[in-house]
Amino acid sequence: MTHYMNLWDDSFQAIKEGWKTVEMRLNDEKRSCIKVNDIIEFTNTTTLEKMSCKIVNIYNYPDFTELYKRHDKLSIGYKEDEVANPDDMLLYYTKEQIKKYGAIGIELTVL
Repeated sequence: MTHYMNLWDDSFQAIKEGWKTVEMRLNDEKRSCIKVNDIIEFTNTTTLEKMSCKIVNIYNYPDFTELYKRHDKLSIGYKEDEVANPDDMLLYYTKEQIKKYGAIGIELTVL
């Protein structure tokens, strides 16, 4: 099955370059139906470039704090000189949404 998701340019480029291997999302209704071996077609929100990735693993967590503890910062999209802080996800999701749905880490490989 193919799923469609948008990505900010920095995350899109990091996945395309191969060093970001885990996309972090809210584990809402849309993401709860994805499975290993499914395809995600990402659209870069800046350039509208498209990229297809295969899902190689799925990690479910109660929140982003747990997700951040279990993955190295490069794999989730931070650079070596950046501080990985789960509160950064509050730019995208409310605390209420995170409490309701939890977090999902989607491990990917670019096709």
